[in-house]
Amino acid sequence: MQERGEGRKRIKNKNMKLMKEKTKEAFKELKGKLGLKNIMQSPKIVKVVVNSGVGSFSDKKKIDVVIDRLSKITGQKPIKRGAKQSVASFKSREGDIVGVQITLRGEKMWSFLDRLFNIALPRTKDFRGISAEAIDEMGNYTLSIKEHIVFPETADEDLKDVFGFSATIVTSLKNKSDTLEFFKHLGFPFKKIVVKK
Repeated sequence: MQERGEGRKRIKNKNMKLMKEKTKEAFKELKGKLGLKNIMQSPKIVKVVVNSGVGSFSDKKKIDVVIDRLSKITGQKPIKRGAKQSVASFKSREGDIVGVQITLRGEKMWSFLDRLFNIALPRTKDFRGISAEAIDEMGNYTLSIKEHIVFPETADEDLKDVFGFSATIVTSLKNKSDTLEFFKHLGFPFKKIVVKK
């Protein structure tokens, strides 16, 4: 068991290095396309913000399940988010826990992105790529994960506790087209656009 764990750790570190190396090479590869003049303008991923709503779970034990699973997936414990005001139609009061959030930076961020794009998404049923339309005008990308069990850390969990979450990838870029070129350089699996003749 120990040898298997060490092997997995080596693979993970190697993959993280590849993602980080591609980021380091971004200035050289993209300076012509993006009109970059100084290496300080080199595009980079600043952070990844993971969010999951738990407002539909009235049972506090289920909220604990979400926190536990996201901790396994990201390697970091989420913080609880309370409702800012009472909403009668949602049966929520001010201060009730309605979601959890994790902000990833550094090695944990690279590890999460690597497992997301190389392991979790390809395990999704009928996966054909991610949509480039989800890039906003500020250069950020929000991806929705319908089932948390696509991550191998939680694959053997009880199916009745399946939940979804979103991951927002925040970049240093400030527009949609530049961000798309940067993500293509990093190897993000975007859907192929089929041109109808």
